[in-house]
Amino acid sequence: MTALRVTTIGTSMILGEVIVQGCKTSLRGILLRPGDAGYDAARKVWNGMIDRRPGLIVRCAGGDDVIAAVHFARTHQLLVAVCGSGHSAAGYGTCDGSMVIDLSPMKNIHVDPASRIAHTQATAYNILSAFSRS
Repeated sequence: MTALRVTTIGTSMILGEVIVQGCKTSLRGILLRPGDAGYDAARKVWNGMIDRRPGLIVRCAGGDDVIAAVHFARTHQLLVAVCGSGHSAAGYGTCDGSMVIDLSPMKNIHVDPASRIAHTQATAYNILSAFSRS
């Protein structure tokens, strides 16, 4: 891939391939850019009238990916939109030209029956069935 133009706080800039690859290697999840397989599906949100094209989409596998994405965005002064399940009618979970931190892959639920404590990731939605299995 080549350099990538992104929207930053107040302007736009070009991120070189080495910088983008540095972000990618810091993740367990997936980093998508325009032209990548899966990019168009990942940028879609529930409201079909919203059609934005982020410069980067970080599909987080866990909390460490969220931290890495926020650190990368802060370092490079990128504007950020956070997408949970993509159901914001106003389209707040996406943006043009900058970074989307996509939490939708984070659906894991772990229930410890002995301590009666549940640990869930950001978009876990089937919590009741996890309790019934434990």
